[in-house]
Amino acid sequence: MSSLDKMWVSFAGIAFLMISMGLIYLSRYKLNNGILKFLFALTAYILLILGFFIMVFIILSGPTGGA
Repeated sequence: MSSLDKMWVSFAGIAFLMISMGLIYLSRYKLNNGILKFLFALTAYILLILGFFIMVFIILSGPTGGA
C-alpha cells in the first residue's frame, strides 16, 4: 500500500472515530426514543471498532519506504 493510500485510509479511520463520538453523544443525551438510542449507539460502537482497527493497521504496517 502506498503512502498516499495509507493517508486516505487513516483519514477514514479518523472520520469513523469522530462520527462515533457524535453518535454516542446523541444517543446518550439528546434522544428519548429507545429504538433510536439503540440504533445510534450500535452504529457508533461499530464505527468505533472499525476506526480502532484501521488505526492499528496503519500504525503496525510501518513506513512505506523512501522517496
